Order: sequence, then C-alpha cells, then structure tokens
Amino acid sequence: METESEPYVRLATLRQLHQVVADLNTARSLADTLQTVADGIIAGLGYELSAVNLVRPDGDLVVAAVAGSAGAEALMAGRVGSRVSWERRLAMGDHWGDLRFIPYTEGWVLDDDDVPQWHTTGPAPRFADEWHPMDRLFAPMYTAGASGGELLGVISVDKPRNGRRPGAWGREALQMYAFQAAIAISNARLRANMQRALVRLEREQQALRASEESFRQAFEYAPSGMAIAEMGGDQHGRLHRTNDALCRLLGRSASQMRRYSFSDLVHPEDVGTLLRTSAEGGRAELRLGRRDGTYVWVSLRNSVVADAADGPRFLLTHVEDIEERKRHELQLAHRASHDSLTGLPNSAELRARLGSRLCDRPAGSETHAAAVGPYGCLDGFAEVESAAYGHGFGADAGPDYTPERGGDCAPDEYRGGPEAGYDHHVHTIAPDEETDDGIKGLAVLFCDLDGFKSINDRFGHHTGDAVLIEVARRLSNGVRDGDTVARLGGDEFVVLADGLGRADAEDLAVRLRNAIIPPIRVEGRAVRVGASFGIGWAACGMSAEEVLASADQRMYVEKRSRSKAGRRAG
Repeated sequence: METESEPYVRLATLRQLHQVVADLNTARSLADTLQTVADGIIAGLGYELSAVNLVRPDGDLVVAAVAGSAGAEALMAGRVGSRVSWERRLAMGDHWGDLRFIPYTEGWVLDDDDVPQWHTTGPAPRFADEWHPMDRLFAPMYTAGASGGELLGVISVDKPRNGRRPGAWGREALQMYAFQAAIAISNARLRANMQRALVRLEREQQALRASEESFRQAFEYAPSGMAIAEMGGDQHGRLHRTNDALCRLLGRSASQMRRYSFSDLVHPEDVGTLLRTSAEGGRAELRLGRRDGTYVWVSLRNSVVADAADGPRFLLTHVEDIEERKRHELQLAHRASHDSLTGLPNSAELRARLGSRLCDRPAGSETHAAAVGPYGCLDGFAEVESAAYGHGFGADAGPDYTPERGGDCAPDEYRGGPEAGYDHHVHTIAPDEETDDGIKGLAVLFCDLDGFKSINDRFGHHTGDAVLIEVARRLSNGVRDGDTVARLGGDEFVVLADGLGRADAEDLAVRLRNAIIPPIRVEGRAVRVGASFGIGWAACGMSAEEVLASADQRMYVEKRSRSKAGRRAG
C-alpha cells in the first residue's frame, strides 16, 4: 500500500524526468547527447552510476558515456564489449518489460566475459529487495523505440540511492527514459550524418567550383581557339561559347560567333569532313571562314562531353591555327608536282593527270562493250566528268589513281572495289583519223621550241630561262580554263585539251604557235623562237607513255616537214 508521501515523490520524479528528457533534445552533438543520457540517469532516476553502451558499425558495443563516478569513467570509457557477450546478458536474468535484471546470485557466470563493468563484491542483502553490489540492471534501446526495432545500445545503471531494487514505478520510469533516450540518440546520429553529408557536399561543391573556375580560365585564356557547341536537337552544332583566341582567329566577336555553327563557317569543300568529325568526336584539318571572306586552315579536335543519363550534352572543340604549316605543305606538294622555273605542272604531274583519264579497256573490246555503253563505263554519265575531274585535269583528279593501276574503269581488284575513288569513269576515245565522225576527244599537243638551243648558246642560260618562262605564260594564256599546260623538260611542253575534234585541235596548235613566235624581250634584247606541234589523242587501252610517245612522233614529223627558216618563222 502506498504511503502518503509516495505520490509526491513520484510527482517530483516526473518533473525531474521531464527536465532530463528536455535536456536530451537540446544536446548539440551525438557525444553531447550520449553524455546527457548518462547524466539524466543520475539526475532524474535516482541512480549513482550509469553508462551508455552504443552499438558500433561492426556490431560490438562501446562505452560511449559514463556518469556518477570519475573512477568508473576512467575504468570503462571507450572500452568495447563484444556483441555475443551483450546478447548473452540480455537473454538471461529477469525480464522487467524491456529491462533486464540479473541478480547477484546469477551474475557470477558473467564475471569472465568481455563486457566492461565496475561491480564489486559485498555482503549478502539484509532484506529481500535490498540492492546488492553485484546486481546488474540493463535498459536496452532500440531504433523503433520498442524491442521490435534494431538494437541501438544499452543503458547500464547501478547503486540506487535508496539502496533498493526498483519497484514497478521505478522500472517503468527507467524503461520510458530508455525509450526517449533511443529517440534522442537516433536523432543526434541522424543530425551527425546530415552534418557530415552537408560538409561532404560543401567540399564537393567547392571542388566543383574550383574545377569550373579552372576550366573557365583554361578555356578563356587558352592560346588556341576553343568552342562549346550544342549536340543533338534543332540547335545541333550551334556555338554556345567561344574563347578570345578563336574570335581573334576568325575576326568575329563572341556575340557574333553565337549566331553560327561550324557548318556555317567551314569551307564548302570541307563540309563532309566536318560532319564526319562531329559524329565521331575525332580530328580533322579543314578551312574556316574569316569575317573578311578569306579562309584559314585549322586543326579541329572534338571531344564529346556526355551525361551518363541523358547521353551526349555538348561538343568541346579545340581549334588550332595551322595556316603556316598547311601553306608549307602545299608549297612542298606544289614543288613536287610543278616545274620550279615556269610553275607549270611537271612531267610526273602530267603523266598522273593523263593517266587518270585512261583505263586498260580499249573502246570496242568485247569485255568493254559487254559492260558499258558506247561513251563510257557508265553509259549516259558523260555530264558527270567535269564535276568529277574539273574538265579532266584538276590536281585532285583520280584520288585512287596510280599509273600502274590505270583509271577508274580498271577492274575492282585494281581500284580497291566500288567504294575506292570515283564510281564512274567516262571512257576516253579518239576521233577517227579518216572521217569527221563528230567525236570529241582528249587532244595531246606536244610542243618543241625551234631555235631555242642557239639562244642558250649565244646569250646564256639566263636568257634561255627567261624565254622558257615567257613561252609558258603565252601557252597558259592561249588555252581554256581546265586545260593543262605542262613542261615535259628542256624546251618541250605538252598541252592536254579535252573535248576537241581533230579540226579544233589543229586550230589550237596554230593559235599557240602564233602566240609563241612574236619576239621576246630579255634585258633589252629581242629574241625569237618557233614551235613545232604534234597532235596525239588519248584513248583508253593506251598508257600515258604511249600517248605521249605518239604525240612526240607526230611533232617530229611536223618539224621535219618544214625548212629550218620556216620553223623559226612559224
């Protein structure tokens, strides 16, 4: 039966417990919360010693806080008890709700386990509910607040101030306090995790900002051009951002550059190269247009910047000015294919251009007639010739041609299959020598200067060189755009003129001879040379050497047919 003072004691205890629980929620860190839990046992529940054992990530329990005794704190704080030993303790003894009480009569079996403790021996109790120094009372804490949750830790208490084992009221108060302590510890741990996450996030953001700033500076102040372009969608290729070096290179402001994509700026002949480079994220050399209408050679390297979820985001493009290198390369290529004195295509270039129009199947052969029409390897495609070859003699004619392999009408095993080079070829045939059949062919005019040796002998090679340069100029001015004038060597020149009949070729030879014979002034001295022309015709089934030899023979026939004086007079 309750004594008259018990209600007042309980009310005072509730007030103290309320204050202790309030203190739990004001702790600023996990360590503060754990120590407040231990201190609350002393302040609000009437025990002289308490300890909080917290479950670690590895499952063992560490003494995280001790209250009531400096000696006990020094002995136990930070020490670890294994999970197995703790589970054994919580499984034995008396179950007071969620509490576990192990009386001194049974606790001796726990003396050798590894759970940290401060218990000492003492005399036998004098009455039934007297607290013995070897008694043990544990209040487990669970994440869900009740025993159905995951074990969060265990509160150990000792030495009740009244010297008695707790009754029903004391047990319930301790159990309620453990419930509130579990909530406070869980919240403190959550706050600690959030704070760590926020710190980590802030560090990552700082690193990201530093990385962005590094990229910005590297982008803006790079000595070569840089650009960021859109990938995909309606704005594919649109320039979002360009650095100062690229703007200076192309003579446009950053705001002007945002109106364009690289496809708007690239040279028309390089559009295909640009598209392949953009698709593959690769590298190419091409020409970009400046504001003044000129073009500059650049090396363009693309990097596709992708998002793991959304795919490609944008294209980072590095643009390097290679105008000087490209000019040097073109000069070297020009020197290799052109005569150093006159600037005309040299012998090797002449043979390459001539050979690009020839295949090894002569017109009228059974193999050829079965495969093609009367005018080409693909009948009806004659109009394609000028687009493919630039009137037949552009420097780029026949990209897969070699003199050994012949032209594009050669079998697939010689020209690398249908995808190599052009996939059509206009068959070259010669006009009939006996009748005016109206066929236009590829005329080869072999020109040899008359009287040039005597000029060299009398006035020296300097004068002879000047004569050759002037003759080259007159020949170039006397032919059509797309025709080829080449210097074969010495005082021999060759003209390739496509689409001529026999009468047209003869008229051209007369015009060129008349253009050569007027006096040539060199250092105040007038000298004259004549010219003999032999007209040959290129035809598929012939080699370049055979065509040139035929024209050369006809030139010698024409030269011998005139007297020496007549040759000089033209």
